[in-house]
Amino acid sequence: MPILLLVIILGIVEGVTEFLPVSSTGHLILATELLGFNAEEWAVFNIAIQPGAILAIVVLYWRTFRDVLIGMFKASPDAWRFIRNIGVAFVPAVVLGVALGDRIDLLLGNAVVVAWALILGGVAILAIERFATTTDRGGVANVTFLHSVGIGLVQCLAMIPGVSRSGATILGAMGMGVDRKTAAEFSFFLAVPTLSGATVYQLFKHWDAIPEGQLGWIGLGSIVSFVVAYVVVKAFMAIVTRYGFGPFAWYRIAAGAAALVWLSMR
Repeated sequence: MPILLLVIILGIVEGVTEFLPVSSTGHLILATELLGFNAEEWAVFNIAIQPGAILAIVVLYWRTFRDVLIGMFKASPDAWRFIRNIGVAFVPAVVLGVALGDRIDLLLGNAVVVAWALILGGVAILAIERFATTTDRGGVANVTFLHSVGIGLVQCLAMIPGVSRSGATILGAMGMGVDRKTAAEFSFFLAVPTLSGATVYQLFKHWDAIPEGQLGWIGLGSIVSFVVAYVVVKAFMAIVTRYGFGPFAWYRIAAGAAALVWLSMR
């Protein structure tokens, strides 16, 4: 398969899956393996194209970012609570990401780990959807300090490929009583510093290991992921509002099971 086609496919996969509770990293690993490439050689690429998806959130929610920025200079309590909540939730990922970076890298090419994580994550989503009792918080600024700490800790589970960062944060927030809409938006906004930090860290750490010519492919993959993520995020909120997270749970279970069967037959 031509590298150009692989890059476009991986960019589409990143854009589709980054903000859905299905694990973008897991899908990128499986897609790379399925298309006949070594997932370990494309591990940095898969992380480096995340800025495209991040930019989609910034563009879609630019009014929120603008209002928070203006509110900070006007000493708005809502703006500062927003910053506090996102900042507090971001810290655990920084600490554990640096502390466990080498061990995390070892998992980034392990398709079997991804498959099992997809299945177990799907079961967890069904359980939370069934038993969680939530209350309308009215926005990220109104989430409590302790809930923000909890969301940040739950996000760290996504360091295991296949768990899903968005799934962990959204369902973790719901498990703590946060309503679906606020939980989803908290996950979107938390993605901006988390994914940005992960991208910078991985590029800095593995700059010399990036294959020659792959930087240009990273740029193209980022553009593709931006366009796709922009469309997907808008549709995601409508789907979740109407159907909940059940469809994504069943998809995870089916995809994980299919991956295990395929991996065992290779």
